[in-house]
Amino acid sequence: MTRPPAKTPKAAKPAAKKAPVRAPAQAAAKTPAAIALEVASKPVEVVGQTIERARAALKRADKQPQADVSTPATPAPAKGALPVSPLAVPFPKIPPIAGVQIATARAGYYKHEREDLMVMRFARGTSAAGVFTRHGIGSAPVDWCKKHLEMSKGADARALVVNAGCANSFTGKPGADAVRRVASAVAKRFDCRQRDVMVASTGVIGVLLDDAKITQRLPDIETRLTDDGWAGAARAIMTTDTFPKGAYAEAMIDGEKVKIAGICKGSGMIAPDMATMLAFVATDAAISPAALQTLASLYTRTTFNCVTVDGDRSTNDTLLLFATGQSSAPLISRAGDKRLADFREKLEAVLLDLALQLVRDGEGASKFVKINVTGAESPASARKIARTIAESPLVKTAFAGEDANWGRIVMAVGRADEPIDRDRVKVQFGPLIAAQDGLISPTYDEAKMSAYMKNPELEVSVDVGVGKGVASVWTCDLTKQYVAINGDYRS
Repeated sequence: MTRPPAKTPKAAKPAAKKAPVRAPAQAAAKTPAAIALEVASKPVEVVGQTIERARAALKRADKQPQADVSTPATPAPAKGALPVSPLAVPFPKIPPIAGVQIATARAGYYKHEREDLMVMRFARGTSAAGVFTRHGIGSAPVDWCKKHLEMSKGADARALVVNAGCANSFTGKPGADAVRRVASAVAKRFDCRQRDVMVASTGVIGVLLDDAKITQRLPDIETRLTDDGWAGAARAIMTTDTFPKGAYAEAMIDGEKVKIAGICKGSGMIAPDMATMLAFVATDAAISPAALQTLASLYTRTTFNCVTVDGDRSTNDTLLLFATGQSSAPLISRAGDKRLADFREKLEAVLLDLALQLVRDGEGASKFVKINVTGAESPASARKIARTIAESPLVKTAFAGEDANWGRIVMAVGRADEPIDRDRVKVQFGPLIAAQDGLISPTYDEAKMSAYMKNPELEVSVDVGVGKGVASVWTCDLTKQYVAINGDYRS
């Protein structure tokens, strides 16, 4: 999670009483990957129908000062760790992915003892694709990745460098220079071009990245590269996360098995319009960069763009997808190739698994909630209605209080400013009907509703009665702990 810059100490305040909760002439020359990137740059509601059609079609070197490789200063004791989310899931067993090596280290962006630097090295010929935040104040790492993926067209990615503890966002030219120096140092050590190095950061906004903290650790990092380091990598990129997040799947391509593995981080400042966090996914499949970009852009919509914790998007949100081509499967050059059918399904499953873990680790969350909307004018309209419900502070605090306040659901439905038929709206909590046909349900039972709301996982379904559009969004409740975590973040 990225956050505003560090503040100066100030007097303590009384505790909060309640938790508030693109020219046509140019178009013909664009590659499929460029088109996919353009689609991915549009807001979710605008791109909805475009993506629906897509889904149907598918059925170098800077001089560096002498590195100081001394160990960082003895750290201060760790600040009180946040309790692990009650909705946490275990980190999966992820085997090595051929063509991927991983190492972690302590660069020292945190005062307390913890690893906060992660590096991945990829085999020559690795394809890369990315989807990034549409936030108006993007970060230097995001600018770097977008620019160099476009330059290289996603071909031959060789490294990924990620730090936690400093977002390097809103840092101007000095921040861009810091990213360039990191990429240059890594490129020299790994014998590749600067543009073949991807960079990502997460942490406090407005703080310039001290790149020497990364470059001085590179000799150590290189000696620690291992084929089996996914769990450590997931921990190293955490900020306010309370548990490491990973997902793994196997798929068949033309009779050959391939592996897909991914990690992500995020807990707050999570909302649609991509990428809502940092996520890094790798496969040993051989897929062309253009096809890989199409897949990344397509499945972002149904996964990371369908989760929200607090409605706030980050300046640093990044999803990077890498395909090393080290399996026995044949090279696939089209995203719609029939041989990719199982891979497409499993890739989407991995991305959704990661996205849902973000919600499960929502800051202070005690309820994991799925919002279903049916009967909308279009899928895009359904998504907007579902998001409005999921991001309503009043709805989210009702979840926290285990209150089946269907009136707040109805309020949010109307506030979405999408076509609905008020006299056909239906609201359900799990199997229990709360309201229908514009009225409270004749079968409404407060006791049963209250009992249902005590479950840690909830499902709310709304039919708005005007069409066939459907969508689902996942969210969590909004608790006093969210306020406490974010009130203390820079303290």
